[in-house]
Amino acid sequence: MRIGELARRTGVSERSLRYYEKQGLLAAERTPGGHREYAEAAVDRVIRIQELYAAGLCSSKIAQLLPCMRDGDGGPSAVATPRLLADLTAERARIDRTITDLLRSRDTLDEVIDAARG
Repeated sequence: MRIGELARRTGVSERSLRYYEKQGLLAAERTPGGHREYAEAAVDRVIRIQELYAAGLCSSKIAQLLPCMRDGDGGPSAVATPRLLADLTAERARIDRTITDLLRSRDTLDEVIDAARG
């Protein structure tokens, strides 16, 4: 499929898809005319990339992680290295800390809102 169709099917801009390719996150074949052609599996790959970005991972970490994931179901494959697992565990701990901080901020806001209501 061409880049426009992939963008439409995933809700991701063509610009972002080009960025993913530049970062090594997404691969495309080229037609003789130079147009990008993506395999059907690219839909799952782009969705997975978006999920990982939403989780707070940077593109370099995503590039390390993607080879360790199956596109179809997002499950792990057998190629995750101990170093990658340690990095991902640290990333998960960072997300947990962020969640804790956000919950604390929400609680503080709730107290201010309650006090302002009288």
